[in-house]
Amino acid sequence: MKQAAATVADPALIAAAAAILEEGGLVAFPTETVYGLGADAENPDAVARIYEAKGRPHDHPVIVHVAPGADLGYWTTDVPEEARKLAQAFWPGPLTLILKRHPNIPDAVSAGQDSVGMRCPSHPVAIALLQAFKGGKGGVAAPSANKFGNVSPTTAQHVRDEFGMDAHDDGALNGDDACSAGPLGMVLEGGSSEVGIESTIVDMSRLATHGPVLLRPGHISAQQIADVIGMLPAAPDQAAPRASGTLESHYAPRTPVTMLAADALAETLPKLQARGVKVALIGHALPASLAANAHRVLPADPTGYAYGLYAALRDMDQTGSGLILVETPPQGADWAGVNDRLRRSVFGSAGVIASLLK
Repeated sequence: MKQAAATVADPALIAAAAAILEEGGLVAFPTETVYGLGADAENPDAVARIYEAKGRPHDHPVIVHVAPGADLGYWTTDVPEEARKLAQAFWPGPLTLILKRHPNIPDAVSAGQDSVGMRCPSHPVAIALLQAFKGGKGGVAAPSANKFGNVSPTTAQHVRDEFGMDAHDDGALNGDDACSAGPLGMVLEGGSSEVGIESTIVDMSRLATHGPVLLRPGHISAQQIADVIGMLPAAPDQAAPRASGTLESHYAPRTPVTMLAADALAETLPKLQARGVKVALIGHALPASLAANAHRVLPADPTGYAYGLYAALRDMDQTGSGLILVETPPQGADWAGVNDRLRRSVFGSAGVIASLLK
């Protein structure tokens, strides 16, 4: 496996990555949200390799990434004017639109549904790759570059750690530059992801009957969407399309995670420590007097918090702690994306504190 150490769109590395995709291989690449694990969206065998590498359920769709100016009519049968307005306002950027899938597009990317998620990322390395792949006319299916359900990666090193790969000192492309293990053909380096959580997903495939539906909150808020199309997106309904990253349990480190308000956290921490439990803390306003096995304070604004959240979860997961305690963030609309990810990350840890205190 070739490793790419450049943090800019090096033409040789981009060309090599595009060639791997065109040959049916997998490439991890940076986006402004998280790092993606990409394959040719029109090659069902290549898309199947994503599912195999991640251990991803086959009924969980992936998102197709396209270059700026891509012809959405090639991928979909209907692009409502409201969807075009959203694309014009937010692409390239962290917004995924669910649209009716064109019959010529393999259903591998949509897990058999008649809809498809489309996004144009804004990271310069991602754009360069998408412009080089099939001359800018292809699409790259790319969920996050991690094992299914785990914390999404926001650096290339997170990807390597996730798949047990060795990092090289440089991005040379000679024949000796292949790593022995792992399903990936290349990891493109692009620094830390600017946004830090996955894209906002809006269903625009049932506009006439349901209006816009917010399937996953993110950096682009419901109000920002409403400001563009004059309609506030509704909450998901039972008939909404399945979408990437929307299972109840997701984005979770190996260490159990739970959330508590600051006062409850300060009260619970000594009780856990008295039972010999090593606790790692993540907060935004925690007093320095709280002693823990590890401690990470994130910015008290939603943008800064989102940027550091996944790295903090990954770091705290490596501290040998028996529990990660997260101070409950604010609940305002601007925090919807952060709270969505944390709610899913703690889903499987219900009752863990009570169990540890028995």
